[in-house]
Amino acid sequence: MSITKAEIIHLGKLSNISLNDQQLTNLNQDLENIISYISQLDELNTEGVEPTYQCFDMANVWREDEITEFEANREDLLALSADTANHQIKVPKVL
Repeated sequence: MSITKAEIIHLGKLSNISLNDQQLTNLNQDLENIISYISQLDELNTEGVEPTYQCFDMANVWREDEITEFEANREDLLALSADTANHQIKVPKVL
């Protein structure tokens, strides 16, 4: 598979990078080498091989939701704040 110069320029624009002619030439060669290397996988006989979605056994660990008491109360936490209003912490606007 051959990669065109226009495709590399398009990839550069998508990546928001500018490339000079030397970099385009080098990148073209590098990408062709990578694709050539990966295309070797097409030669493998994968008949009867199950797809691998995970390399090791994983399972969700479920636990019961339990409400626990927190050591601090609302008034203590609000007292730590520099500024409060209506029982809430007042912070500067972030735009």
